[in-house]
This record gives sequence, C-alpha cells and structure tokens, in this order.
Amino acid sequence: MHSIKELFKIGNGPSSSHTIGPKRAALYVLNKYSSFDKIEVILYGSLALTGKGHLTDYIIKKTLAPHQVKIIFDGLSEVPHPNTMRFIIYKNKEIIGSEEIYSIGGGSIKIKGERASKAINIYPHKKLKDITKYCVENNLTLSQYVDSFEDKNINEYLEKIYNVMLDSINKGLNSEGVLPGSLQIKRKAKLIYNEIDNEDKNRHNLVAYAYAVSEENASGGEIVTSPTCGASGVLPAVLRYAIDLDKYSHEKIIDSLKVAGLIGNIVKFNASISGAEAGCQAEVGTACAMAAGFLAYLNDGDFKRIDSASEIALEHHLGLTCDPIKGYVQIPCIERNAVAALRALDAYKIASYLNNNDAKITFDLVVETMLATGKDLRSQYRETSKGGLAKKYN
Repeated sequence: MHSIKELFKIGNGPSSSHTIGPKRAALYVLNKYSSFDKIEVILYGSLALTGKGHLTDYIIKKTLAPHQVKIIFDGLSEVPHPNTMRFIIYKNKEIIGSEEIYSIGGGSIKIKGERASKAINIYPHKKLKDITKYCVENNLTLSQYVDSFEDKNINEYLEKIYNVMLDSINKGLNSEGVLPGSLQIKRKAKLIYNEIDNEDKNRHNLVAYAYAVSEENASGGEIVTSPTCGASGVLPAVLRYAIDLDKYSHEKIIDSLKVAGLIGNIVKFNASISGAEAGCQAEVGTACAMAAGFLAYLNDGDFKRIDSASEIALEHHLGLTCDPIKGYVQIPCIERNAVAALRALDAYKIASYLNNNDAKITFDLVVETMLATGKDLRSQYRETSKGGLAKKYN
C-alpha cells in the first residue's frame, strides 16, 4: 500500500475524482509538453456525465491557461475506466502527443502505461488481519505500525491535515448564502450549529461540523480528501467531536488519524474509493469506516474492536448508490456526510458493546464484498446522475 499521504490530500472541492484528479492530469500534461498551441480534452464516462456539476471543465481550463483548450463531453463511448480523460496536444495545427489518463479516486490519477501516480508501496501488508498479526508479533499498536513505515515527517504532515480539517469546519460554520449551481441550495451548517439542543449538544454539533465541511467542499473551498472530496465531511466532523469532549490528548488524536488513514488505505488498495467505480459505498462508506476506526483507537479499543467498528460502519453502507442531482456534490451528498458521521459514532458504540471474540464478519471481508457489490451496481448508480434521485428529481 502507498503512504497515507496519498490518501489524505489537501485540495479544493467539489470532487477529488472530478476536480483534483483532472487538475493533476492537466499539470502532468503541462510538465510533459513544454511547448504547444492547443489542447483538446475529451472527458468520458462519469467525467462527461457529471463534469459540469463537478467543475471538471472549469478546473482543466484554469490549469492549462492561457493555452487554448477545447473540452469535449463523451458520455457514450466505452472506456477502460469510468473517469477517463484523453488529452490531445497540438502544435502548428499538428498533433504532437496524446495522453490517456484515469482519475481513480481520492485525487489520484493513473497514466495509461504507467503506475498509478508513480507512488511506491511502502507498507508490506495489504489486509487488516495481516497488519494485526504483525503488530501482535512485534508488540506494536496500529499507530506505531504506521510510524514504522511512513517517513519521519508523518506527524508534521498530519498536523497540517488536522489544521485544514478544523479550518474547513470553522469556515463552513461562519458562512451563509447559497451554494454554487442551479440547485440554489442554502448553506445550513451555521443554522444547525446555532440551534439549541439540550438533549445531546455534542452529537448535535457533530451534524453541524459534517455540514460545514461538505458545504465548503461544494463551494470549491479547501478541504482534506478523507478519503475523497465527496466524503470529506465525515472524519473531520468526528475529529472535532472528539476535541469537544476534551478528554483526549492532541498526540492521541494525531495517532488516531494514522489509524483512520490506515483503514482508508486498506479500502483504497483492495477495493475502491471512487464513486464512479463502486458507488457511494466506496466514498462515504469508507469515510464512515475510517471515522469509526478513529474513535475505536482513540478510546483504547483493542485490535478486534477497531476491526469491528470499521467493519460495522462499512457493512451498513453496502450497496449505497452515487446519484448526485445534476452532478452537484450537494444532494444527497451533504446530508449523507452528516448521516455517516452519526453512523460512525454508532458503529464504534456497537463495537464497544459486543464481545468481538465471536465476530463472524471481518473488516477485510466487508472490503472485498464492497468491491464486488460495486461491480454489480448498474452504471447509472455510479456517479452518472442518470439514476436514483438524480433521475427522479425535476
């Protein structure tokens, strides 16, 4: 598996696969071709069908400016990956190069014929059961396992991630108005946060935090892919919830972020975190598993409870479709982040109540099942805006 730095990226919304990935693809082309006059960019599959709502064309043109750029949306042709881009480079009216690039989720890209993002595998294990076995044999915690294979700057990197997560919450809580796009959705985070809830203030605020980050993402604000832009509200909300409880050290919270990153990495390596490839179960489902694992480790849960919390969180997102209305990461995405933040807390609580010694289902098994389920989902339920709510809404 790659570094968790490849999972936790700082970038601008509204979509890691449809905005951050295409931006990285455009930068790749800029770096490779030093001199050209024009670029024709063909967007296929999900990028073609929901690219307008995700600002894909906008970010590509902005990145390649001041060069002349022509964007073509092709949602009909069959391609090897649902987020396929083809860059055709011209100079003096002649084609001097062509690049086929896939946005594979979480802002990562794969160049046809090259390894994905040229990232190297730094972790020797692929499954949580193997990681757990290694930790037991070497008397390590999961955060110490991460420290063993990441570079010496991982804590410094996660401090940046931590700060951006909190900044995105604060910005969202202090913003009002309408989100960009034709849906004219009003921001709700500040309204929710300012409401009085005497029953459970921390749980109430958890919802506001998830809304805050998701609304920042939908506005093109700076967020952390955790694991994606579309699911970026879940883990930061749970992180802020933990801070509000005022019972955990800062060091323990950073260590718990490592565990959350490890959980997300396992899903990314063995299955998918791309809504266009496996539906929203791959995005919000993974984010929920990361947040549940974060809470379990934060509360000194043993390996079995961390496995169980993450498993419960992901298992109960199986089959979740990705059907953004008009291609915007607004409905059902923003509310769905809040639901998943609450579900992460509940998954951790359930895992803490159970005797995990007789658990029949493991996290690794659910990850494998999630990928198979994603492949079984009909294409219209994989970020095309051609099915589900996107089809029914008028």
